[in-house]
Formats: sequence, C-alpha cells, structure tokens
Amino acid sequence: MTKLSVNINKFATLRNSRGGNRPDVLQAAIDAQRFGADGVTVHPRPDERHIRYEDVRQIKQIITTEFNIEGNCREQSFIDLVLEVKPQQVTLVPDTTGQLTSDHGWNTIKYKNYLTEMIGMFKAAGIRTSIFVDPEMRMIEGAAEVGTDRIELYTERYAKQYLIDPREAVQSYLVAATRARSFGLGINAGHDLDLQNLNYLIKTIPWIDEVSIGHALVCDALYLGFENVVQLYKRALVV
Repeated sequence: MTKLSVNINKFATLRNSRGGNRPDVLQAAIDAQRFGADGVTVHPRPDERHIRYEDVRQIKQIITTEFNIEGNCREQSFIDLVLEVKPQQVTLVPDTTGQLTSDHGWNTIKYKNYLTEMIGMFKAAGIRTSIFVDPEMRMIEGAAEVGTDRIELYTERYAKQYLIDPREAVQSYLVAATRARSFGLGINAGHDLDLQNLNYLIKTIPWIDEVSIGHALVCDALYLGFENVVQLYKRALVV
C-alpha cells in the first residue's frame, strides 16, 4: 500500500505570518503520525520563510515515523542540515534561491555528474535518496544512472490535466513509472495531489511507494479537521 507522508510546511507558514508558536509545528508533526500518517515531510529553505532549520532538528527528535527532508542540494546549508539530522530520506529538488514552490524536475542528463556526487554523499551517510523528476523517459533513464534509490514524480501536470481528461493526464506518469520500476527504482509522487485526483493515480500506478502531500491536505484540514483529512487521504490510497 502506498504510504502517505504529510508535508507540514504550511503550518510553519501560518506560524511565521503571526509570530509566536501558533500553530505549533512540532505538535503538527506529532499529530500527523498520531492520526495515521506514515511519515512527515519538510522543505526548509535558506530564508526560513516556513520551516526553520531548528524545526527540522527538533522534529527529528520527536517523531517515530519516517522523516523526509526535501530541498535544494545546491545550497550548502541544506547539505549540512541533512547530514547533521540524518533523516530516513532526502528528496533533492532543483529549486532556485527564493523560489515560491517547486515547479520542475531535475535534468538528470545535464546534471548527471553533480547528482551522482550528491546522491553518493547522502547514501554514504545512510540516507535513502529520492530525486524530483518530470515524467519524461530520458529523465527517468538518466535517474537510473545517477545512483538514486527513488524518484519523485512531479505531479503538477497530472493534477491540471486530470480536470480535463484523467486517462490522458495519467498516461505519461504510467509510462514513466513503469520504466522506473524496470530499473529497480522506488517511486514517490507529489505536488498538487488532492482528494479529487489522488485515488485515480494510485489505482493506475499501484506500485507508487509514497506520496508527499501538504498544501491541499492542510487546506482541506481547515474545513474537515486535521485528523479526519489524514484518514481520508489514507483511504484514498486503498486500491
């Protein structure tokens, strides 16, 4: 069964917008796992506009589920943080400094040598690696050559096309995931997945190991309640 990792960045965004400690990001991490999430995801950025580096250190100490840290490995501060905290998984994302949100995957051919070096470093520290990729065959094949344990399929395109034609929307992802599996790569997925489009993706590609969901889940939680929405997402993953 596909695992659900809850991205709690938006809790930190809300906290930082007002100051103080409401909502409590550490409590959000604890409650995510208490409510049934299989893991917690954070994406720290150098400007700490949402998750702060100290949050990451403290979260690692208090949760028992899997911890996934996403970020731009071209930032030395990110590299240092991951090697210090040693999460179960690091997801490498090709963000630029100041980027609002992730919007594309790695060019695994152009950055082959660089990714091979970064992935080797994190794996040597005992950290499972995943890299953000678009559902393009050349990028999948390139990912297989850099030594990563998993890929994370960037699903914004799927989410947008799903509203028009679900079968067409998922096709390139099915092809990419099939190819990735043939290389022995684990498969994660994330970005703009929600209660409307998640189950169809998982029914079509049931070998997806993990989905990471934050923005949509937190938006739904505002209406449905945090505990209830985690259970709804877990239910959406049952094929």
